[in-house]
Amino acid sequence: MKILVCWPPHVPSYFNAGHHLPVFSIAAYLRAQGHDVDALDAGALNVSWKEFGDQLYRGQYELVVLVNDFDTVEGIRRGADYAKSLLPEVTVLTVGRLSNQNPVFFQTLDLDAVARGGDYEAAVEETIGWINAGRPAEPDLAGVATRTGATWHAPTRRGKWLPPDQWVLPDVLDVPYRHYENLYRRDENKFCGIPERRELVVPVARGCPVGCEFCDVPPMQGLRERRLSIERTVDYIRAAFAEHPFEYVAFYAPTFTLDKRWVRQLCSTLIAEPRRYPWKCATTMFHLDEDIVRQMGAAGCVRISVGVETFEDEAAEELPRLKQSARNRFEQLVRWCTDSGIELNCFLIVGLPGTTPEGTRRAMHEITAAGARVRPTLYTPYHQMRADMTEREISAFNRQLFVDPAEIRAAGLDPMEFLALLFKGDDYVTPATDRVGQVAELSRTAP
Repeated sequence: MKILVCWPPHVPSYFNAGHHLPVFSIAAYLRAQGHDVDALDAGALNVSWKEFGDQLYRGQYELVVLVNDFDTVEGIRRGADYAKSLLPEVTVLTVGRLSNQNPVFFQTLDLDAVARGGDYEAAVEETIGWINAGRPAEPDLAGVATRTGATWHAPTRRGKWLPPDQWVLPDVLDVPYRHYENLYRRDENKFCGIPERRELVVPVARGCPVGCEFCDVPPMQGLRERRLSIERTVDYIRAAFAEHPFEYVAFYAPTFTLDKRWVRQLCSTLIAEPRRYPWKCATTMFHLDEDIVRQMGAAGCVRISVGVETFEDEAAEELPRLKQSARNRFEQLVRWCTDSGIELNCFLIVGLPGTTPEGTRRAMHEITAAGARVRPTLYTPYHQMRADMTEREISAFNRQLFVDPAEIRAAGLDPMEFLALLFKGDDYVTPATDRVGQVAELSRTAP
């Protein structure tokens, strides 16, 4: 089957290459099944809608897979409109984080199928089976809603989660890494990458048992973690660095150090490699200890990102127990990271219920005074999304603007004070850029 898997044209509010990587993981998976697949990140490539139309018309695709996210609502609607206008016989499917959160909203768009659960690759495979069966009006599909005529049919079974040995890692020559590097160039944007350095993203795990109410991972990927083998992980890194000028690795996992034994084995393997690979990861403070931080630093880790969320006790009571007492854990962790030459990157939720602008401002000062990096994100109540919302209303859930500023005012707080903390910027200069070069230099000086 001739297939296009794409991220539609859009202007990002926030950029994380790991969020875009499903475009290329899905494409690689489908190619392994024998399909003819094009992969396109039209957002990062700054593709115009005319160029997107050219791609559709010239490709003559039978299936177009639009990858959705909290930032791409308008792009999904327009992408579907272009596909239906230029390819009247095409089937249009959307998969992604937002359709897992609010699938019925997407049934208001000119789509034929909406992934509602399970891994994206499995949802696409279910849709292909439906197409090959002649798009029956009463399909028996796992995790995918389908439309025949004006009628939508809910999935009959829960979406499938694939075991790690069935994942297919992206072809690095597909991924526009040079453009991703440009998006990371201004560190004051507080995007996830390291400025002036070429990043290889390695998706090593799916699923998380932590259960933060503001996180979409558990309902989308499951409470049980699935993880790649160390052999596949390191083989992919070696091969990728051999064919592209990467400078560091971003391990993409909901909670990277959830399986500490796996992390220790990975560190031992990386230390034994003749080439040193600088790398970064994201996890929780609870899933770190002094010994593992030290081993990670010795293995080339240059940045660890953790969810501090808040230092205000009243708000912390609403977080999972392992994310409470954040200040005490932060003080330990910043010391361990400093001793190991690792930058600590702290996710802080601005506007979290129970917090105040002054308390958030104080937490930001404490973090930067300790030498760590603050990555602020606006609290976004995803649980308030409804299927009957307009495109504009859904677009407000972008983690940068309040969905309803009146709620903040009703609590006696000024939303502008919170927004100032998000947009005012700071003078922090990340040491990770230099650290990447220092770790890589060890490859050239090793005997």
